[in-house]
Amino acid sequence: MSPRRSYDQYCSAARALDAVGDRWTLLIVRELLAGPRRYTDLHADLPGVSTDVLASRLKDMERDGLASRRRLPPPGAAYVYELTPRGRDLLPVLQALGEWGQAELGEPRPTDAVRAHWFALPLLRALEGEGLVEVLLEEGVFHLYVGGAEGGRAGDGGGASTGARPGPYGDGPAPRDPDARLALDSPTCTALARGELGLADAVRDGRVTVTGDGALAKALREA
Repeated sequence: MSPRRSYDQYCSAARALDAVGDRWTLLIVRELLAGPRRYTDLHADLPGVSTDVLASRLKDMERDGLASRRRLPPPGAAYVYELTPRGRDLLPVLQALGEWGQAELGEPRPTDAVRAHWFALPLLRALEGEGLVEVLLEEGVFHLYVGGAEGGRAGDGGGASTGARPGPYGDGPAPRDPDARLALDSPTCTALARGELGLADAVRDGRVTVTGDGALAKALREA
């Protein structure tokens, strides 16, 4: 394992960048916020990262107490990576970066990869209340735990079912009947992610279809 690199500056921001400032590290955190993931799942959802760099970053994250690796019980018998509590504490950091980066999105480039659950962070910022939300996009389906609903059932997160604490969002359909379902097209989701459109306005304009009987769904329809 490579030695820790440091800015050698007595500053909390510099210390934070010692741990998460390397290229790809925060994007790995973004993926692991969806729940425990196998190495192959991480590599598939981080297009452009080499296998050597991904393996190196994961080892660094284990060393720095941001992630851990464990073997699934049979019949899984595979290893998964998951965030530690300190790693999960990076959620507001990613949310702040995403909000700051809205102005940098512009129009999607031909070379840009897209995964449905990458829209989870801007939607988490836009949603208020508490509940499990399923989101249907052209690119796929993902789910969000809004507010205090993150506790969920063990194994509710994305990736493998591991009995671990779920993340604030997950890839794929909701693991139980959601409190609300949102259906929207890619241009609408892109406008929301870029801060050009508010969620309540998108619902009123019919650009987002809300179904479900939970309090969160009712609040969105009445906003």
